[in-house]
Amino acid sequence: MANVISDETIEYVGILAKLELSGEEKERAKKDMADMLDYIDQLSELDTTDVEPMSHIFPLHNVFREDVVTNGDDSANTVKNAPQEKDNMFRVPRTF
Repeated sequence: MANVISDETIEYVGILAKLELSGEEKERAKKDMADMLDYIDQLSELDTTDVEPMSHIFPLHNVFREDVVTNGDDSANTVKNAPQEKDNMFRVPRTF
């Protein structure tokens, strides 16, 4: 099936894509789009009667792990790295 792309279609796609195409580029784009549509037509000729529909090529499974605390509260050691500390908290300059 030879798909024919019109000049109006190329103009419209160019406007949507915000492209300014020269005459040569428009002709090349028409040929490329027609080739893509021909390839899609070839795919529609395949026999897919026994093929189960799918949305992903890989099986989906839950990848989340249980949320478990492993290192506990280590705030005392963290505050030791502070340049200034007050009441077991970082002390920083005021910003307004």
